[in-house]
Amino acid sequence: MSAETADPQGSGTVRESPDRHGAYPRLAPEQIESLAQYGERRPTEAGEVLFREGEPFEEFLVILSGMVEVIHDYGGLDPRTVAVHGPGRFLGELGLLEGQAAFYTAVVREPGEVLAIPVEQQRALVASDPVLGDLVLRAYLGRRSLLIGLGAGFRILGSCYSPDTLRLREFAARNRLPHRWIDLEKDREAEALLRRFGIRPDETPVVIWRGQQVLRNPSTAELARLVGLPTPAPDATECDLLVVGAGPAGLAAAVYGASDGLATVTVDAIATGGQAGTSSRIENYLGFPSGISGGELIERSVLQARKFGARITVPAEAAGLEQRDGHYAVTFADGSESEADTIVLASGVRYRKLEVPGIEPLEGSSVYYAATLHEANLCRMDPVAVVGGGNSAGQGALFLAGYAPKVYLILRSGDLGKDMSRYLTDQVERHPKIEVLLHTEVRQVLGDGVLQSLVLEDNFSGDSRELPARALFVFIGARPHTEWLKDMIALDAKGFVLTGADARAVADRQLWAPLGRGPLMLETTLPGVFAAGDVRSGSVKRVASASGEGAIAVRLVHEHQAQEGNLDRVATGAGRRAAGQPAPGQSVS
Repeated sequence: MSAETADPQGSGTVRESPDRHGAYPRLAPEQIESLAQYGERRPTEAGEVLFREGEPFEEFLVILSGMVEVIHDYGGLDPRTVAVHGPGRFLGELGLLEGQAAFYTAVVREPGEVLAIPVEQQRALVASDPVLGDLVLRAYLGRRSLLIGLGAGFRILGSCYSPDTLRLREFAARNRLPHRWIDLEKDREAEALLRRFGIRPDETPVVIWRGQQVLRNPSTAELARLVGLPTPAPDATECDLLVVGAGPAGLAAAVYGASDGLATVTVDAIATGGQAGTSSRIENYLGFPSGISGGELIERSVLQARKFGARITVPAEAAGLEQRDGHYAVTFADGSESEADTIVLASGVRYRKLEVPGIEPLEGSSVYYAATLHEANLCRMDPVAVVGGGNSAGQGALFLAGYAPKVYLILRSGDLGKDMSRYLTDQVERHPKIEVLLHTEVRQVLGDGVLQSLVLEDNFSGDSRELPARALFVFIGARPHTEWLKDMIALDAKGFVLTGADARAVADRQLWAPLGRGPLMLETTLPGVFAAGDVRSGSVKRVASASGEGAIAVRLVHEHQAQEGNLDRVATGAGRRAAGQPAPGQSVS
């Protein structure tokens, strides 16, 4: 991106923003010296635009002298200063590492000098230097959270009653994209925007980008392309390993598959991370004694998978599976398809909906099935309710208690510790803002356009009462995402994929006879098709076990390929990866 000159906004001396939560760290002189060999020093002038909102990052910039202001909606109707940076700090946010467009503009306020490093070189440095990589990644994650909290990024203008508005909002939230929702029904700003852009109400929802570009009721794929999420590559239609689902199991399979030299493609219908990506804090994940947010865990995993050469595509919803000439073809909802020698099914589960009178019209506006920063920022003034008794409900209640003045945790059972980990029950019981309601069920949801209250029933005494609440978060279990597989692969009574011994009991013997074996531990009733994580029947619904199963599935892929006579092809780097080319991130011994 070439630098541009713009008229400085405002006057007077600018002051550097304080470092909040590690989002604005300063590089040590030795770190800058080390980075200098990969870039070039460049003078800057007051008013110079270093990069612009909506355009892709081309350089990682370190400020050597002078001051730089980061502005949302620069030159637009609602310009806001995000931060001001001085010498030793670096610019950018998470989008720089993931190939997304910039969500703000950087303008020089005091002339000086910057160190400019090509983005691809910086991504390689972050992946190879653990100290620098950890510093940059934590800062970028913090900056992304701050952007989300500010309501920066694109705008979604649509009715709270519109399923398409809910679809776009869910996609943006699950992909951790900075955005702001403007409710067509209640927000005073909505009418002015409709007039300004000549939008008819029946054309909503719309996405407004950079205050000027308008997408009328875009598909999730169109929104993904707008902000720079990776789209299917022309040469990604064939691969050694296709991973369906980008939660912990799918990302683990992507990391181990790509690092072992397999041409690996990972797809997901909505976003990377699965349910784990929406977790505010995972405190019992091995190796992180102080806990780690689901978002950070997933972003680290995505970077690691890409480091080894795995391709990750979102959104790409699998719609069909068929055997074809010794390999498999997966058809996607948009009509495209990918062919692969082996497949790992890691499509996870989807939250089960609460079915009570009055709830459906409020879904997306004040009834939610995930608790992320986007929802939490809407709950700062009023009490909220959380339904569920598992770890997801406990984590959600604790997270929301950091924003809402009161959180009610509603359980059908009489024991908080029945399905929730001990460390969570202890925190929930001690938290002053959380009130646990045992033996309680939601019987009705009341509200016109927005939640007003819940009708609760004590299932022990039969007594009913009305509880004021402005938002309801539901975590009552999940159902597997396997509708597209039911005609090809054996499922259990609840729709989870059968593997190993369970698959062997119902597998077609004629199909397996040429191999001289039955399904391996994580193998389904189709040879070379494996399942890992929550989608698998009998799996332990934990992040760590899902990651472990993803890694094991790749080991079993190799075992299957060895029996198919393909081991030499993989070991020598032939096949779909060009001969003699190691996987990115690997050395040739």
